[in-house]
Order: sequence, then structure tokens, then C-alpha cells
Amino acid sequence: NFEQLIEDGFTYVDKTAVLYQLVNKSIGKQFFLSRPRRFGKSMLISMLKAYFLGKKELFKGLAVEQLEHEWLEYPVLHLDLNTAKYIEEDSLNNVLNNALEKWETLYGARKSEVDFGLRFEGVIQRAHEKTGRRVVILVDEYDKPMLQAIGNEKLQNDYRATLKGFYG
Repeated sequence: NFEQLIEDGFTYVDKTAVLYQLVNKSIGKQFFLSRPRRFGKSMLISMLKAYFLGKKELFKGLAVEQLEHEWLEYPVLHLDLNTAKYIEEDSLNNVLNNALEKWETLYGARKSEVDFGLRFEGVIQRAHEKTGRRVVILVDEYDKPMLQAIGNEKLQNDYRATLKGFYG
């Protein structure tokens, strides 16, 4: 990830000026960034996470260090769907539940939020209320459950319904 790359002293080709433009000229918009496999999407997600968490020290010597003046910290909800194999019925539910429980520990939960979509919506609302800042939602490998369920129509339909409710 970006933080480890910087802390371990690896070479990084600086694209942070583009990152800054993307973030600051399009506040409040949703982005879908699609690139082929092995083209650094996860690295970009981890860089965005560090940026939105206000980790200025990681960007020392990079273009964004000179461009960004506030270095505000935002609530970041990072969902990495690359953490499991989605070959069993409960795989996706377990990953989503784990992420939601982690976020609910930070921002609270309500008993009335009984499904993934309601819980996610509640976490987003409470994160905004607690911090007074817009919530940043980063999803990595959003389609992995669907791709791994190809060939299993029932599982793919279950995952589609779960993700539709969650992302909705």
C-alpha cells in the first residue's frame, strides 16, 4: 500500500498533483475508477485513504505537499473486498459484517438498522455528524464477489442482491 511504500523508501512516480486536482475540483462527486488488473488501483485507493486521513508526512517531497494547505482529516470508510474467497454463501456477508462492526465501533450503531444497507447508511450519517465532515467511501475490488461466483447462478444472484442493497 502507499503508506508502506513511502515508509519503506521505495521509488514512487509522483502523480499526486493529478490526485489533488481530482479531489479538489470535484468535491461531493462519486468516481468509478476502472483500470486493468495489476495497474495500481489498490495503490491508488491506499493513497486516497492516506490523503483523506490527513497524513501529510507521507506526502513529503511530493507535488501535493505544496498544493494542499489544509490537510484536513475526513472520516474514511475503506472496504476492501479482496480479503476473502467468495465461494461459500456466507463469505460476502462475513466481510460486510466485519467492516460494518469495525465502523460501528467508531461511529455507533442502532438496533433498528437490521440489514447491511441500513447499517451502512447509519454509519455514514453518524460519521458525518460526529466529525462535521463529508464521509469518504473507498471500495477496492468491488466486483470480486460477483466474479468469483461466476458459474454458480444462485450464489451470484445472492451476491448481486446483497451488494445492490449495500451500495444502494
